[in-house]
Amino acid sequence: QVQLVESGGGLVQAGGALRLSCQASGRTFSNYAVGLFRQAPGKERQFVTGISRSGASTYYADSVKGRFTISRDNAKNTVYLQMNSLKPEDTAVYYCAARLSTVPTMTLDYAYWGQGTQVTVSS
Repeated sequence: QVQLVESGGGLVQAGGALRLSCQASGRTFSNYAVGLFRQAPGKERQFVTGISRSGASTYYADSVKGRFTISRDNAKNTVYLQMNSLKPEDTAVYYCAARLSTVPTMTLDYAYWGQGTQVTVSS
């Protein structure tokens, strides 16, 4: 079992920045690839970014490329998402997910999910 807890969400003005953290506990975190997803009201959950289990490879949705940066510290069992130049359309609940794999997937095929953290960007 892997438990995931997201933190760092909040309310920010357009153009601002936030840093989300995804803290893992349980199994050896470095064995898991991690994906970050978001879900806006009335919309499907969608892939935002992902990172390989070593941290060497990262993947981004086109909508966040150049603005968001994902990283991980396996010694601290934590994944970070730095979000810059935030836009109102980034408003959503952000979820962290882990899968026992070398690389993440853009699908929802993850065994473990966090409870989510709300990000609200005002215009």
